[in-house]
Amino acid sequence: MAAAAPPPPPTPAPEPAMTLPENTPLGHPIFTRVRLATPSDVPHIHKLIHQMAVFERLTHLFSATESSLSSTLFPSSTTQPFHSFTIFLLEVSPTPFTDTPIHTTPFYNPTEKVFNFDLPVEDPEREAFRVQNGVDVFVAGFVLFFPNYSTFLGKPGFYVEDLFVRECYRRKGFGRTLLSAVAKQAVKMGYGRVEWVVLDWNVNAIKFYEDMGANVLPEWRICRLSGEALQAYQASD
Repeated sequence: MAAAAPPPPPTPAPEPAMTLPENTPLGHPIFTRVRLATPSDVPHIHKLIHQMAVFERLTHLFSATESSLSSTLFPSSTTQPFHSFTIFLLEVSPTPFTDTPIHTTPFYNPTEKVFNFDLPVEDPEREAFRVQNGVDVFVAGFVLFFPNYSTFLGKPGFYVEDLFVRECYRRKGFGRTLLSAVAKQAVKMGYGRVEWVVLDWNVNAIKFYEDMGANVLPEWRICRLSGEALQAYQASD
């Protein structure tokens, strides 16, 4: 008779399930922050505007310098945001922000949101857009806007001159975050509308704006005086 088989080894006790702290993001989180730009941000703003000119195929019109941006966007320390040219910067980080109080002003408290992705976002330009040496915070985009006025509504509004997100961060909801920040500020101030223009060939942008609830008005055309046509008025009666 064959020898009896040895008894099976005891079943190990199951390990306790690992519990994560509440609200801990899974996957690959990106922490985002929208804050007011300051004069020290001009080098990054200049690079973003140049990238936008490349994307829009308008580099032949690009002549802005860091000096011209500094003197016109931030002409005085007493100039209040939202009543003149205003820029919201979008910053991203792989970890929560620790310097938010530094960027809090009487005019605007930075807004933060966590996005979670299945795959990490590769940013080949991260060093060029790092906000401070040794800190993993990077500028990902911006929106520039200023007040205008609607005589029909009898209310001021905001006109968005530029909305731009760097290529590696597009189609992830970050553009919506920037534009939403402008819309929320308009509502807070009792303004009547937010408006902007879009290139007719940029179908992705048009679809994005329509998804946000915007009406694209095909019957309107931009009229512009610039360059020599504008300078001709210097000598006119």
